[in-house]
Amino acid sequence: MKRNKVILYAIGSIVGILIYQIINTSLSQPGLEQYEGKYEEIGYFRNENNTGPVVRVLAIRVLDENPAWMKEFADIQPHSKYGKTHVFFFSSDLTEKVELSPKEPFFDVKYRTFLLAEYEKTPMGESRFSYANP
Repeated sequence: MKRNKVILYAIGSIVGILIYQIINTSLSQPGLEQYEGKYEEIGYFRNENNTGPVVRVLAIRVLDENPAWMKEFADIQPHSKYGKTHVFFFSSDLTEKVELSPKEPFFDVKYRTFLLAEYEKTPMGESRFSYANP
C-alpha cells in the first residue's frame, strides 16, 4: 500500500513538472516586442473573405535596415492556409501612410523607389524574401 502511494506521488510529480515546463516554454516565446524600435507599420490590408483565400498585405517603414530581422519579422506574420501574405519594407525616407490593395502591384508605383525588401508567403506556405537595397 505504501509503495503504491510513493509510485503515485512520483508519477504525479513528474507529470506536474512536465506540465510546468510546457506552460513555461509556451509563455516565454519571443513575440513582436523583440522588433520594437526597428519598424513602424504604415499600411495594412486584409480582405474580408473568410471562406476562401485570405490576402494580407503589410507595409513597414524600416528603422533598422538589417535584412535578417526583416525576414524573421515577416516569417512570424499571420498566414492562412491557401491564403497569401505580403510584407513590403520601405526605407525611413517614406514619411506618409501607404494605401494598399489586394491585387498587384499592391501599392502606388510612386512608392517603389522607397522599397527596400519584399516578402511573400504563398498559398502552400513557401516563403520568398527579396532584398533590393537601392
